[in-house]
Amino acid sequence: MIQVTTVSSFSIYIQTEDNRIDTSVASTQIRHLIKWINDMDGSIRYTYGNTETIYDRYTHLGFSYNINPNVYEGKTNLLPAGYWKYEVYEVSWIGTVTVSSGNAPITENDVLSPAADTKGVVQGLVTKGKMYLAEKDGTQQVQYTQREAPSSTNYIYYGQ
Repeated sequence: MIQVTTVSSFSIYIQTEDNRIDTSVASTQIRHLIKWINDMDGSIRYTYGNTETIYDRYTHLGFSYNINPNVYEGKTNLLPAGYWKYEVYEVSWIGTVTVSSGNAPITENDVLSPAADTKGVVQGLVTKGKMYLAEKDGTQQVQYTQREAPSSTNYIYYGQ
C-alpha cells in the first residue's frame, strides 16, 4: 500500500513492466495514466506523473500538489484524506511522446481522433492497488489537546 500526506508532493514506485501490454515500442514511448478513486465519496481523479522513469522491474512516478490540478502536468489535489484506490493504465505512442491536451488520453476510455503517431493510445490496465492519504500534521479536521494527568486521584463522587 502506498502512504502519502495531503498537501504535499509525493512519489510512488509501482510494478508495471511485468504486466506491460504494448511490447512493440520502447519503454521511452510509454506513459502511465493514474485513475484515483476515493473510498469514502467515490470521487475520481486522473493524472499522469510529472516525472516518470521506467526501470526493468518497476516504474517511478512523481506528483506535485497544486490547488488547481492538471492531468497532464502531474499536479494533483487529492482530498479528502483517507483511502484511495488507484488504477494504472498504460498509454503508448508510436511517434513523439507528448503528454498534453489533444495528444494524451484524459481517461481510460478516451480515444483521440483522428489517429496519429503523435497521439497516445490507452492499451489497458497494468496494475491497481490502495493508497492511504494521511492528513498533514496540524491540518486535521479533528484535533485533540493532550492534557497532563492529575497528580492526585480523579474521582467523581455523587449521591452522598
